[in-house]
Amino acid sequence: MAIVGSLLKRGIGLTAVVRSKKINPFKMQKKTLTKLISKARFTEFGEAYNFEEILNSALFSEDKKDFYQKYKENVPIYDYNKMYQEWWHKTHEGKKNVTWNGKVKYFALSSGTSEAASKHIPVTKDMIKAIHRTSIRQILALSAYKNLPATLYEKGYLMLGGSTKLQDKGTYFEGDLSGITAGKIPFWFERFYKPGKTIAQTRDWSEKLDKITKKAKDWDIGFVVGVPAWIQLLMEKIIKEYDVKNIHEIWPNLEVFGHGGVSFEPYKQGFEKLLGRPITYIETYLASEGFIAYQTQPNHDMQLVLNNGIFFEFIPFNEENFDVDGTMVPKPKTLMIDEVEEGKEYALLISTVSGAWRYLIGDTIKFTNLKNAEIAITGRTKHFLSLCGEHLSVDNMNKAIELASKHFNIDIREFTVVGKKGDSSFAHNWYVGTDDKVNEKDLLDFIDQTLCEINDDYPVERKHALRELSIKVLPVSKFYDYLAGLGKTGGQNKFPRVLKKAEQINDWEKFAGK
Repeated sequence: MAIVGSLLKRGIGLTAVVRSKKINPFKMQKKTLTKLISKARFTEFGEAYNFEEILNSALFSEDKKDFYQKYKENVPIYDYNKMYQEWWHKTHEGKKNVTWNGKVKYFALSSGTSEAASKHIPVTKDMIKAIHRTSIRQILALSAYKNLPATLYEKGYLMLGGSTKLQDKGTYFEGDLSGITAGKIPFWFERFYKPGKTIAQTRDWSEKLDKITKKAKDWDIGFVVGVPAWIQLLMEKIIKEYDVKNIHEIWPNLEVFGHGGVSFEPYKQGFEKLLGRPITYIETYLASEGFIAYQTQPNHDMQLVLNNGIFFEFIPFNEENFDVDGTMVPKPKTLMIDEVEEGKEYALLISTVSGAWRYLIGDTIKFTNLKNAEIAITGRTKHFLSLCGEHLSVDNMNKAIELASKHFNIDIREFTVVGKKGDSSFAHNWYVGTDDKVNEKDLLDFIDQTLCEINDDYPVERKHALRELSIKVLPVSKFYDYLAGLGKTGGQNKFPRVLKKAEQINDWEKFAGK
């Protein structure tokens, strides 16, 4: 079997060399939008917004940017509520050819990390194919990681996601996106895929973890993929079950962890305590709306997927385009990929093969390498704190928690921050999840000082309006129990880093024991 692994690695390497030519982000994105417009021009949406005119401009206009100007003029910007109320509700009711060709059979249930009610995101056949293509490209990208052994490509690939046994609603099926895509994996990948079809159908999250734990000793796992919090819980459970010191005593060939959904850095300190030796980490950006980006080489940020069914636009994340609560203004400034700048924050708009058009996904990013279209996720449009001008992003918070974990040598698994307005001053209330002992005052002082160092606006406001800080250290289980009470355990669910809505804040503070 080592021969098979060597051949696979060699084949992957050769394929990656062929694909490693320099990219032209603008040309790739123009081609992507042209394909999207062409395929959807006879849908209700395409006819309503004159896709034929946009397509003709893309194909025949001498002005290379005319097509984008017409796209912006013809098609309004949507968030989920507007998209669903005006268009997707028809798709959800079983109508064909609404915003994409044909009838939509699958809907991904997503509440993100900020909404209480579930969203129903259409997942078309074309989107499932696109996600699988990008997943294969990510495997091909492993050739850039020279330290990985050839035998890795013969090992098991554990994907910890939602149940593949979807909820049958009569005219469609709904469930977690990871469950939808795992249920449609290519036949040739089935021999590598774990936990396998039977266990993958399990809906109860605790039961699924129990079943995986029982089978863990029988599998030779090389790759693990999932949201960091749930992967860490699973590994702890396996280590305890078999009374071993680390996960490598059960899976000696574990080499790669593909993580996404949240920043891995706050988890890394505790995660590495579960390993017997270092492994390779690869970041992915897979949202309910599509596979957006992934890490293509070591020591680089993720690269946008520019040529596989997603067209990107970028809204500068500033006061001109968003209010203090992160709500977008009616007509924000939008840019194509050739118009953005490195280091600046942008909110993402996407148009996709699932029939999302100029759709505000809710995430904010910054470009770290324009030439390679490499990005870092900085947070969400609603998940930042700027009560009095402190402009505190989730990226800032993650960095402060990461450094605190290292400084105090503790495993901070979860955290959230509540911002409050008083009569004459403002407050940030931190809730930090760790099972390690730490002095709350020392931890808060360290976080505060770190934020002063990495955010230019924060120290100014700390001297004036932002005068109250508090912290409460809680067991990690408190955070997961709260999610469980909301029915958001496992899969792609994660704890929100910022709580803003009054109802959410009251529920959480009552649960956490203010």
